Amino acid sequence: MKYISTNQQSDAIGFREALFKGLAPDKGLYLPKNFPQFDPEFFKTKMTYVELASQMIHPFVSEYISFGKLKEICSKSFSFDLPLIKIKNNLHVLELFHGPTLAFKDFAARFMARCMQYLLEKDITILVATSGDTGGAVANGFFGVDGIRVIILYPSKRVSQIQEKQLTTYGGNIFALEVEGNFDDCQKMVKEAFLDKSLRGKISLGSANSINIARLLPQSTYYAWAYNQIKTNIEVVFSIPSGNFGNLTGGIIAKRMGMINTKFIASTNTNNVFSRYLNTGNFAPVTSKKTISNAMDVGKPSNFERLLKMYDGDINKIKTDLFSWSFSDNKTEIIIREIENNCNYLVDPHTAIGILGMNKFKENINKNNMGIVLATAHPAKFQDIVEPIIKKSVQLPDQLKKAMEKEKNSIVIPPNYSFLRDYLIQY
Repeated sequence: MKYISTNQQSDAIGFREALFKGLAPDKGLYLPKNFPQFDPEFFKTKMTYVELASQMIHPFVSEYISFGKLKEICSKSFSFDLPLIKIKNNLHVLELFHGPTLAFKDFAARFMARCMQYLLEKDITILVATSGDTGGAVANGFFGVDGIRVIILYPSKRVSQIQEKQLTTYGGNIFALEVEGNFDDCQKMVKEAFLDKSLRGKISLGSANSINIARLLPQSTYYAWAYNQIKTNIEVVFSIPSGNFGNLTGGIIAKRMGMINTKFIASTNTNNVFSRYLNTGNFAPVTSKKTISNAMDVGKPSNFERLLKMYDGDINKIKTDLFSWSFSDNKTEIIIREIENNCNYLVDPHTAIGILGMNKFKENINKNNMGIVLATAHPAKFQDIVEPIIKKSVQLPDQLKKAMEKEKNSIVIPPNYSFLRDYLIQY
């Protein structure tokens, strides 16, 4: 399997190089040159999640990782439950938050850490920008891995208290930089580092953001798992709380591999760059706005260029598979209360937006489908937001209690690349 840049100005490379490079020299993102094809019956065949994930991922990595080794990596990476919960007729929630940091990012972060550990040939610094959950998942996944230093950039006062604790309290090989700006500032600084040839001559850099193709491969597998569990002949529609669009891209990869009769909803908060693109044909990044669904506060989603490339830059092709709507904080709060009251099920603000997107699809496009909403985080991670909405206390799981007891350790920097560069060289 070879990987090509979305900008098509760099040489095709293998999985190992794509894993450690993250960003292509021409500033593009890596995509598989082609997608392995599975018979549609594969996605209906009974098997364990580890077996399913191993079979789906192996064609992408087979040059470097044997099937037996990959199965071992998947077994250790995905060692937690993945429940599919029916909350009402033809509406399910796929709970992706049963990993160690209670967020869907655990799937990709743990998989990537183990792949890097297995294929590592020299010491490397992993740079990651986070709008919330990525930082904690990466910190947990890479903590204590020899030869890998992790530096996490996060926007000051724009992540929840619990999220901040999860990414700033590990110590060891994990370092947190608190940026006086927004997530887009953090992401821009990370990209600048990768394009800084003089810096990369001094230190070896890698990425754990969804700019890295290894983030997306495991994310494709839980779509297939949910599809497999549903066992229906009617259309399956996935609603994805969307920020940087890596999670959504994982779903499209699964579809390209043979998961037929599926559609996808990019459900966003008021940072509605993608829904405006589908309506106008114009992709116009903006400065991100702060919302209660903070992990989705992204004004320039990186994976848009991957989506565009996968559909040959044709908006009409995109519209055959993808839909998108945006929702306010007020509507988010209302649906959290409604689902809790009517279905006895509590969701976090991001999953709530996923449910709003699904409701919109059923009202305006097609109600005769099987809806699956990706639940991206445990509601307790947003205790300070959820409790005033439902007027009830939300119990913290043990792993969150332990995180809250630890002392935050971060370095505050301005949203200026020169400060990041100096830090990387100095430390």
